[in-house]
Amino acid sequence: MQFIRDIHARKAALRQPVISFEFFPPKTDEGDRTLLEKTIPALKQLGPDYCSVTYGAGGGTRDKTLMIVDRIQREHTLTAMSHLTCVNATTDELRAVLLQARALGIRNILALRGDPPGGGGFARTEGGFEFSSQLVAFIKEMGGFCIGAAGFPEGHAACKEGREVDWDRLKLKIEAGAEFILTQLFFDNEDFFRFRDYLAKKGVTVPICPGIIPILSASQIKRFTALCGAALPSPLLASLEKYVEDEEACAEFGIEYATRQCAELLRAGAPGLHFYTLNKVRSTSQVLRNLNLAPAL
Repeated sequence: MQFIRDIHARKAALRQPVISFEFFPPKTDEGDRTLLEKTIPALKQLGPDYCSVTYGAGGGTRDKTLMIVDRIQREHTLTAMSHLTCVNATTDELRAVLLQARALGIRNILALRGDPPGGGGFARTEGGFEFSSQLVAFIKEMGGFCIGAAGFPEGHAACKEGREVDWDRLKLKIEAGAEFILTQLFFDNEDFFRFRDYLAKKGVTVPICPGIIPILSASQIKRFTALCGAALPSPLLASLEKYVEDEEACAEFGIEYATRQCAELLRAGAPGLHFYTLNKVRSTSQVLRNLNLAPAL
C-alpha cells in the first residue's frame, strides 16, 4: 500500500487531483457487509486514490476501524488510512494501536485530538495527550507511517481565540510531522481560500485537501454543522428551506451544489477532494461524474 504523501506527489506531477473517500464503521454486522461488499466496490469503480475510516467518539470503534481498513486493503487493494484520536487513551494504548496497525500493513494515520463520547469538552486522559500535535510527534517518532492532520477553514469550534490562532496551531502539527491536511466540511469556498492562503504565507507547503459533503437532507446537514461548528451561508440556508419536505429534491440540490463547489476549488488549485460519503454511493458518484473525474463505465 502507498503512503498518501507519495500519492499526492504522483498526482501533482500528473496535474491530477487526489480523490479520497471517508467511511465510518457501521454499528451492525449487516452494516459491515453492506459497506465492504456493496458500497466500497461501487465507489471503487470511480477510481479513488485512497480512503479513510473514522475512529468513533472516544476511540470506541478501535478494533472495527482497524478491521475495516485492513479488509479494504486486502480485499479491495485500495490504500486505506485509519483515524486515531487522543480521547480515552494513554500513550501505551496509542502505541499498541499503532503497532497493531503496522502489523496489518496500515501505513497511513490521520492524527486527531478527537471528540469525547456523548459530547462535552475534551479532557486529557491521564498518561495521554492533550493536543493532536503531540500525537503527530508521537507517531512520527515511532516511524513507518505517513501522518495526516485535520484543518478547519472556519477555525475549530473549541478555539475561542479566533481562527488565525487555530490555524497557527495547525502549523505546529505540520512542524511535528504531519505531511498532508484534510479539512473539516465547509460550504463557502472563500473560507477555504482564506485558510489556505494564510498557511501559505506562513510557509506551509504540504497538500491541503478540502473536505466535501454533498448535502442529503436539510435536517441532516443542519445537525451536522451544529455539531462540527461549520456555517451554512445564508443563500444556501434559504435554498435548503425549499426542500425541507422533499429529501429526494434536496439530495439532487446537494449534488449540484457540491459539483459547483468542487469545480471552483479545483480551478483555484486545490490538490484534491476528500468526500465525506456517509457510507453512501449516489451523491459522491454523481458529483465525480459531473466533474468528469470518474472513469468511463
